[in-house]
Amino acid sequence: MISERTLVSWLQRFVRYPSQQTELQEKDPEVRDFVRECVAPLARESGPVRLDGMGNLILDLGPRDAKRSIMFATYAMTHPAAGMTDPFAAALVETENGPAVRGRGVAEQKTALAAVLGAVAEAAEDDLPGRLIFALLTAGETGRHDAAAQVMKDLGHEPDHAVVCLGTGCKVGASNKGRIDIEVSVRGKSTHSSMPWNGVDAIGGARRCLETLQALDLGTAEHPALGPATLTPTAIRSFPEATHTVQNLVEMTFDRRLLPGEDPETAFSAVAAALPSDGPWKVTCCRGPFMYPNEVADGGSLMTLLDQAYVDAGLEGAETTACSFALDAGYFARLGIESVMLGPGEIDQFHSNEEHVLISDLVVMARVYRALIRRALEDEK
Repeated sequence: MISERTLVSWLQRFVRYPSQQTELQEKDPEVRDFVRECVAPLARESGPVRLDGMGNLILDLGPRDAKRSIMFATYAMTHPAAGMTDPFAAALVETENGPAVRGRGVAEQKTALAAVLGAVAEAAEDDLPGRLIFALLTAGETGRHDAAAQVMKDLGHEPDHAVVCLGTGCKVGASNKGRIDIEVSVRGKSTHSSMPWNGVDAIGGARRCLETLQALDLGTAEHPALGPATLTPTAIRSFPEATHTVQNLVEMTFDRRLLPGEDPETAFSAVAAALPSDGPWKVTCCRGPFMYPNEVADGGSLMTLLDQAYVDAGLEGAETTACSFALDAGYFARLGIESVMLGPGEIDQFHSNEEHVLISDLVVMARVYRALIRRALEDEK
């Protein structure tokens, strides 16, 4: 197995190369340089890599005509450093559970990246009986499937299974909610606040929208593991930004979490239809970025392979968890590819001012990934 020392050094290398989310999203030079300058040289040691039109890295190993294949999707972009102190030091720290690496992205994207890259590097030393695909996406925090869709277009192949590599507490993320952002605009008429009767207060219209949507029945039953679908306001802005002025525009963003089986367009249409239309304001809405929900069967082929891989790695078997957050597992599922989320790192630390990951979790998940590669491709022997 790739040594603990190597895995830790790779993780520290990744943390010390910042790749934070900005308004440029996947086009941010820092994110693209992380892929090209930091990770690509390591990936090339396992085989030829290519970068697609969005800057995603693809390492495609094994025979192209193989009957079995598996893909590991990883992420380059992290949450901004925000209030975290020394976010890019990648310091070794002691915790009550053992030594750990501290830094931005270790709980979410970068530890899983190091672990699976180690597993792929070891697998590449053998004659692979099936097709092994490693993809590093320039996404990670964008809330949309664009980067994954570009990889699949460039790949021209739908693997049997896909593993989305990010922190799940070393448990298999067998189900996750999806999400759609809904942008609501309320337009009124500005006037001096000393004469409010001459205007139309957009803030009043926004309050009416908030009250209406808070009471909206989302029309879907609660999921036994994921709980209820939700509709949550996440942003509100009013204009013009001037003193003593009745506001003529309020913009709001709502986060609609989707349960497995729900369609983003249907959920959006229900919210749009519920918005009030009988006031003096003009209320409009549009659909923002979205991600599909996902769920795999307990007795399905991928969960069977994962159970075997966990045992091969010296564990008791695969333990599952349900994730309220959304990434690309749902997108792969829409293509007919069984997919889960899996990796080292604690979900509760995502986007927090304190991120650290146990070195023992990094090592054990590298073993699980390696064992999964063997199991997923072994029938080709």
